[in-house]
Amino acid sequence: MKKFGIILALFVVLGVGAGVYSQNTSSAVSNAAPYSSVQYTSVNALDVVASPFKYLHRNIKIRAKFDKFSTLGLDYPAALRPSDKYISILIQRPDVTNHNIPLSEMKIFLKKELAEKNINLDAGDEIELTGRVFSTALGDAWIDADNLKVITKKNPPKKEENVIE
Repeated sequence: MKKFGIILALFVVLGVGAGVYSQNTSSAVSNAAPYSSVQYTSVNALDVVASPFKYLHRNIKIRAKFDKFSTLGLDYPAALRPSDKYISILIQRPDVTNHNIPLSEMKIFLKKELAEKNINLDAGDEIELTGRVFSTALGDAWIDADNLKVITKKNPPKKEENVIE
């Protein structure tokens, strides 16, 4: 009879333990946070360059003039953005209007797939970048760009006219 009581108690303990475990795992799945969209704060590029630490680990949106694709900052150990997967871009300094001077204090990295979709960018094209400041190495802002959107083209492509010969 004593063995029967011990076995019954063992089954009860195991049964309750299994029930608690299954409730915990199912509630963990049901309480999982739903997908939320990333929120970006519109910022001035010069403000980010002046105080990069203020923007560290923040999602930002910058409207700027594209300058050029570059290799600036690639393969730098503190940034860890390899040149075989990324390309950097430079934007023009917004405080200089009579010359094209890049804002080299801001290192912006694009995955090569995103850059290839925007290969037709020209210096002076207005763009909007969204991304995250992931480092302030060397006192500069290092940004992973999530998206690049062309707002206006400086030299829009000319429409071909129908020429009848």
